[in-house]
Amino acid sequence: MRPERLEKFKKVIASRQPDLSVVLENVHDQHNIGAVMRTCDSVGIYEIFVLQTHPDLQFSNLTLGKRTSAGTRKWVEVRYFTDRVKCFKAIREKYHHVFATHLDAKAKSLHELDLVSPTALLFGNEHVGVSEKTLALCDGNFIIPQVGMVQSLNISVACAVSLYEAFRQRNEKGKYTENTLMTREMQDDLLELYLERHDTKATMKFIPRDIRDAEG
Repeated sequence: MRPERLEKFKKVIASRQPDLSVVLENVHDQHNIGAVMRTCDSVGIYEIFVLQTHPDLQFSNLTLGKRTSAGTRKWVEVRYFTDRVKCFKAIREKYHHVFATHLDAKAKSLHELDLVSPTALLFGNEHVGVSEKTLALCDGNFIIPQVGMVQSLNISVACAVSLYEAFRQRNEKGKYTENTLMTREMQDDLLELYLERHDTKATMKFIPRDIRDAEG
């Protein structure tokens, strides 16, 4: 590996945000999942959660094509669950707050959220949004301010807008520079993993269901 490439790896890893994530519930279009992954990589997110509770969407493996993930599959972990409770148990191990995109009387504006604290943002599927059962497990709802005639955004666009608000807030607090949460040990471990994946020819298109979910 060229020295410049290695330095890029180190710079990217130092900016990773171990306390920011995305949860996707029953997203049908895997191209949308791929687009979300690209945005996550660009703002330093290391892992996302894909929750498929609908029987028609459940498989032993989630398959993401190489084109869909555009190479980000090697740099963004995908935690795939079919069990809602087990998924949220895993989420709560790292993220203090889970906010869902859902319009109701108590929903806050995206810009009112504290996205510097450990947070996971949850997005529902393209047709019906977030399910009531999943909403009950969240800490609150938020909306993206809009002034157009059609008050809706594609899920990948909504995710990108939301994550760049998180990026703005965190960047102002130095979360990508002097106040990063990536310890030296965490950086070394992630560098070892990235170098291993960089050297392999595997596409990593198959994402196994989380072992704790599968064992249930």
